[in-house]
Amino acid sequence: MSTFIGKYDAKADVKGRVFVPSVYRKLLPEWENERLVMRKDADNDCLVLYPESIWNKKIEDLKSNLDEWDADDQLLLMQFVSDAEWLDIDSQGRVLISKRYLEMIGIENNEVLFVGMMDRFAVWGRKRYEEVKLSKDDFAKRLKEKMTTQ
Repeated sequence: MSTFIGKYDAKADVKGRVFVPSVYRKLLPEWENERLVMRKDADNDCLVLYPESIWNKKIEDLKSNLDEWDADDQLLLMQFVSDAEWLDIDSQGRVLISKRYLEMIGIENNEVLFVGMMDRFAVWGRKRYEEVKLSKDDFAKRLKEKMTTQ
């Protein structure tokens, strides 16, 4: 499994093309290095980019928790999938993110921040990320709570 870690600054050009950090591109398996799946995060003002194999696993995990004969479950699945898009990685390592999505996540001055999330990574507007990330003390407290065995 790929391990996307760290934070990397990037700039979106006027067309919305952004270089995927080379360290992330190198982690993509050869058969998956030409496209990603992108969806707007359900809770945060960021975009989450998935390698295809991870996306497929997420969809299978979601489907396994849903009842295909339950209308609400089917709407949940449809909305999750319909809010996703394929992003092709061009020969220079860029993806094209529509202006609608860049505005949605609060991109200012074309400044983009890539943030690793282990098996996937997120794209943030730098300012928005700084506004919502945990304070040092809150981060330490929550990490300790989650890492302490019950």
